[in-house]
Amino acid sequence: MLAPMQGLTNGALRSWFVQWVRPDVVFTEFMRVNPVAAKKRLAPGDLREISAAEKGVPLVVQLIGHGREALVSAALAAQQAGAAHINLNMGCPYGRMTSGLTGGGMLKRPELLEEIIPALREAISCGFSLKLRAGYDDPRQIFSLLSLFESAGVDFLVLHPRTVRQAYNGLADHGITAEVVQRTALPVIANGDIRSAAQGARVLRETGAAGLMLGRGAIGEPMLFERMRGRAAAEPDCRERRTMLHRYLSGLLPLYEDLFCGDAQVLGKIKGVVANVEDAELDRELKQLKRSKTLQAFREALGQLAQ
Repeated sequence: MLAPMQGLTNGALRSWFVQWVRPDVVFTEFMRVNPVAAKKRLAPGDLREISAAEKGVPLVVQLIGHGREALVSAALAAQQAGAAHINLNMGCPYGRMTSGLTGGGMLKRPELLEEIIPALREAISCGFSLKLRAGYDDPRQIFSLLSLFESAGVDFLVLHPRTVRQAYNGLADHGITAEVVQRTALPVIANGDIRSAAQGARVLRETGAAGLMLGRGAIGEPMLFERMRGRAAAEPDCRERRTMLHRYLSGLLPLYEDLFCGDAQVLGKIKGVVANVEDAELDRELKQLKRSKTLQAFREALGQLAQ
């Protein structure tokens, strides 16, 4: 699965990934649920983006919000707009998402989940899953919630085994993932710190997870999907990585020009993708791309990758 990442996994990037490396499942960026406007729980732009699949690849619609009534009505609106699967974000660790009972903040008040999760499952007829952290500040909080998720009839869990308070500090503890797999009948998708084919294979082997969700690792290296499948070199040399990076950004750039408005916005968005690429041997080229002041300068730096 390609992880939902706010500001990154927009329709253009998903389209390029589906065309090029074809993840088994893709997610929307999270769609904010309006807690006030009962008739407009989801923004019109979000509703237009909803579909059951993108070029044959299942598309999961991820919602972020709080309150049983608001979440249920938003889920129903998403389903009516064509969603075949809805995912609830219970893990976002940043900003407003944790200042209230939204995203990872939902884990602050687990008693409220006893109302929200069953109500969502009962209201919607399409698929329903949860993406969550292991806990708010206790990495073992997840174990107190498993019976609720099971009894509600959640289809699967996507587990990022850090706490909300950790954000992205430290390392994802996939020992917790393995224990969750052992203690629930629900399928568990492992997420967090998977940046190579070897790491992905190890997480699958050691946890028994039903699958993997690839986030920053895949944004930085789309071919990770093919490497995990054994259809590309598990450890590519510098020349292959350089060629891959050129193809990646060259394919994505015209899609961003169609989606976003003006050179400045396109440049900011494409540099946001480059920020996720980690490659010491291409450090000079990556710095040149990141330092580009204009879209033309970025294109020139990108062209040098092909030389």
